Amino acid sequence: MRAVIFNRPDGQPSSTVIQDMDTTTPGAGQVLVRNAFAGLNYADLMMRTGIYPHPKGYPLVAGLEMSGHVEALGPDVQSIQIGQRVAAFSEDAGAFAEYCVVPAERVVALPDAVSLETGAAFYIQSMTAWNLLHTVSTTRPGDVLLVHAIGGGVGLQLTQIAKAAGARVIGTVGTPGKDTRALEFGADRVVLRSEEDFVDIALEMTGGRGVDKVVDSTGASILDRSFDAIRPLGHVVSYGEAEGKPYPTLWERIVQKSLTFTRLHVGHLDYTSDAWRDGTRTVLGMIADGSLKVPVEGCFTLDTVNEMFDTLASRQTAGKLIMRIGDAPDT
Repeated sequence: MRAVIFNRPDGQPSSTVIQDMDTTTPGAGQVLVRNAFAGLNYADLMMRTGIYPHPKGYPLVAGLEMSGHVEALGPDVQSIQIGQRVAAFSEDAGAFAEYCVVPAERVVALPDAVSLETGAAFYIQSMTAWNLLHTVSTTRPGDVLLVHAIGGGVGLQLTQIAKAAGARVIGTVGTPGKDTRALEFGADRVVLRSEEDFVDIALEMTGGRGVDKVVDSTGASILDRSFDAIRPLGHVVSYGEAEGKPYPTLWERIVQKSLTFTRLHVGHLDYTSDAWRDGTRTVLGMIADGSLKVPVEGCFTLDTVNEMFDTLASRQTAGKLIMRIGDAPDT
């Protein structure tokens, strides 16, 4: 099979190559997926440059999420059928290839109303957003949320899922023009950080009280400023550090208002739990009935993988980038 390989984590296009390799046979509790599409995430860019916080060995077959058809089952796998349309998440990567072996519990059957393109686009972003709001924290009607990087893929999912829960959403963006899609998807206010102070806006919109929850993927100075925008006993939920790691003063910032701080990595969730199954069922139902939109901004191929990474690195996209793999049909 053909696969995208990171030979070295130096971020150079010359280190990202297409290579022929043997297809792996699924073992106990595993499923072999014939990939139709794969989704690109910021985590893939971090793996490419060697800064991913969950280390991987190199050379590495790239890619974390995919959609396609079940090709083969390992021993004792009974909940999935060969030929079934599925989406899947591979913590060990390997999605940017014609075939990928993944644990059965991380394979999700796709409803007829959800295309394979959407199947490759929703998994990490939509399920991260759902679990940020409804697993590691609670989101209630009337809550006010401050969402950083709201114009990105996870940010757009957070906006829609929070609004569906009855929350008010204040967002921030670092790039002009990335506010438009978030506002279209229901955000109540979006702040361009270079032009306005998001702390002032958050306090103004909450009558000086502060927001109930901050959802952050930036870290560093943006996260540090956020502690001035949140109410006492509020909740800070982190899922990334695009600007840099949290400052060493994190503990001091938390204790000043008796805040709760949570850092979520989607790979640490319990994929065998009722909460996970209920969440995926709810999210896929929202996608199927149109109440949750998963915007796809571009579709690339194995051979244009470096162009795909350049597009993500430009920070100009407001939705998902996916890769079509081989000639797999969207059926």
